[in-house]
Amino acid sequence: MPRGPKGERRTRDVIGNAVHVMRIATGQIEDKITDDGKNAAAVALGRMGGKARAAGMSAKKRKAIAKKAAAVRWKSRRC
Repeated sequence: MPRGPKGERRTRDVIGNAVHVMRIATGQIEDKITDDGKNAAAVALGRMGGKARAAGMSAKKRKAIAKKAAAVRWKSRRC
């Protein structure tokens, strides 16, 4: 079964998704929304961003990723 960003299980099929939406609508489960109407899980992931990812890497690893990205950007496109 697919997992969401926080490790929660998500339904694969349309019927399971419809049941999930119905449970949110009837109040059986709570949908976590911030006061500005955004999904709390998405906000938390956005706050971590690239800075948090870079903080957990060594300088050598960051340099390798940057070189790979530059190579892809500067790669000539032949049609």
